[in-house]
Amino acid sequence: MNRLAEQVMGPVLAPRDEEYDEERAGYQTARRHRPDLVVGAVGPADVQAAVTYAGSRGLPVAVQGTGHASAAVAAEGGVLITTARMSAVRVDADARTAWVAAGTRWDQVIHEAAPAGLAPLSGSAPRVGAVSYTLGGGLALLSRSFGYAADHVRGLDVVTPDGRLRHVTQDSEPDLFWALRGGRDNFGVVTGMEIDLMPVTTLYGGGLVFPGEKAADVFGTYLQWAATVPEAMSSSVALISLPDVPAIPEPLRGRHTVHVRIACAAGDPGAGERLVAPLRAIGAMSDTLGELAYAEAGSIYNDPVAPGAFEAGTAMLGELDATAVRAILDLAGPHAPVPHIVELRHLGGRLAHPPAVDNAVGNRDARYLFNVVSRLERADITEIRPAHARVFEAVAPWSTGGRFLNFMNGENGAAQVRSAYDAADYRRLTGLKAVYDPDNIFRLNHNIPPVGAGRDRDGA
Repeated sequence: MNRLAEQVMGPVLAPRDEEYDEERAGYQTARRHRPDLVVGAVGPADVQAAVTYAGSRGLPVAVQGTGHASAAVAAEGGVLITTARMSAVRVDADARTAWVAAGTRWDQVIHEAAPAGLAPLSGSAPRVGAVSYTLGGGLALLSRSFGYAADHVRGLDVVTPDGRLRHVTQDSEPDLFWALRGGRDNFGVVTGMEIDLMPVTTLYGGGLVFPGEKAADVFGTYLQWAATVPEAMSSSVALISLPDVPAIPEPLRGRHTVHVRIACAAGDPGAGERLVAPLRAIGAMSDTLGELAYAEAGSIYNDPVAPGAFEAGTAMLGELDATAVRAILDLAGPHAPVPHIVELRHLGGRLAHPPAVDNAVGNRDARYLFNVVSRLERADITEIRPAHARVFEAVAPWSTGGRFLNFMNGENGAAQVRSAYDAADYRRLTGLKAVYDPDNIFRLNHNIPPVGAGRDRDGA
């Protein structure tokens, strides 16, 4: 430890150190690493030193970014590298690109890009870490118009398990470039990335909030409506059980509500108004739809920013019908014994198209991303997990069998991780893992083992 501390500029902390718990803390408080050492990297050289130290001792390495980039596995031992101190953005307005350091949040990128009339493909929560989000695929507010954030990466700086800092592009190392965009932290620590920015300054967006009693009508109308909208329209619908606490506005406190979230890239706000008319006709309790500066787009979902303990799961679904709506609402509606948030995010559009430069992001044929989230302060984990299992079993007839990596919370079994990828891509990933990380040093994650490791010898 002392030798490593002499090599890095950031802190090197052991469990006995006072700052240890704060350094390893993440957004998800229900799962935290308890590593042998935490290295608070301030730059690529610190990352190189930490990876080299771990590799020479046969220790596994985990990476934890900023914002919502929490630990995928609550692991004991090994070396945890935190990247929150590596926060920087450089915008090239002429090229419509940005270089983003490992610990940068999307709100920082949005702020730097806005004066140039540009915006990144950020998601619903602007405080999410940009790099980890993008490497996991990156489902953006405007992804139906532009595709996944991973589709718009131009280059990556990455420290691979051998301790080398590499600049990886389609031209320099095409296999590794392909694997990193979708394979997340299985192949090393990305210390920076160059991404495309979009010529977006405003959008038409906001939310419609309906009483829970209208859930069947809202979900049914939403599914019919979503089947007709153009690629410019991105949206989701969520059934939310709100707690009875002072932080919630009085009209909504302690109630079940349905929240339709809208983000439309149409240049004419009037086009957005016309598109949402069928949803407005249901009669909302609250309507915040209108023209928004992209910098205000985080208000659409208004995701919580404070860390918390929660259990979540995800599934990719195909086309849905009224029977699917009943299956969801029967288990997650106002009479459900465990309070949930259940959400459908509309996919399709450019998300269904192959990117200009191929990557490992899978399940592009799915029509909806289905998410279930429960807060542990509102129910015990022994109640939540069986309740979630019942919900996912109920939607199984409409499932494509896939999952989306960014929304996998604690789903770390081999079959679950494999489901985030197309079968041929997963086999290719295990082969590349054997090339770049044959000892599986980077395994404290949604792990892709090297080909030949256990059952994955044949890619199964």
